[in-house]
Amino acid sequence: MKRTLITHDNPMSPISEQYRTLRTNLEFSSVEGDLQLMMVTSSGPAEGKSLTAANLAVVFAQQGKKVLLVDADMRKPTVHYTFRLDNVQGLSSYLAGHKNSLKSLAKHSRVEGMDVLGSGPIPPNPSELLGSVNMERFASEAREAYDLVIFDSPPVLAVADSQVLTASTDGTLMVLRDKKTEREAVAKAEELLEQAKANLLGFVMNDVPAKESSYYAYYGRE
Repeated sequence: MKRTLITHDNPMSPISEQYRTLRTNLEFSSVEGDLQLMMVTSSGPAEGKSLTAANLAVVFAQQGKKVLLVDADMRKPTVHYTFRLDNVQGLSSYLAGHKNSLKSLAKHSRVEGMDVLGSGPIPPNPSELLGSVNMERFASEAREAYDLVIFDSPPVLAVADSQVLTASTDGTLMVLRDKKTEREAVAKAEELLEQAKANLLGFVMNDVPAKESSYYAYYGRE
């Protein structure tokens, strides 16, 4: 899939409008609670979670919020490719205790008001790092510095990373892909997230034919 920041490159497109609609839906879904740290995940690979997380971060920044996009997929990171940044240091550097501050690691993106933190070097123990005391410190520092932090996290059924990360976030958005994501996989992923006490905000379906719903559809939780 081409890693296109369509919300930045073509903000008037129908797809960009759908991302803005998704932004509005998420704001309404969190009206009773503060959604400051949000995780975007999927049940399996190649379902569009990273592209959704990146474009969602852009539309929140376009709204005037100070936004940080974090690549928490420390196994198969892609965010640095999307934003054409190096990945020499990043989240893994912070969590491994290399005495880096968030301010020193986050990089300004080409989107006004939006910073990006890559995954950093791929560590041997991503789940342990995400559940560490340093992750608690990172979350606290991020809350102080940004209005919204979006974590692009690994697929739920692939590894335990996303279940661990839920402890540090306020809500989770699950991305599905039309004609690819299987119903059983979604049910299993939802079960695992609920076991981890995740606040599941809803589901976003991408690659939906334009004649059906203008590329994207959002399904909130009751």
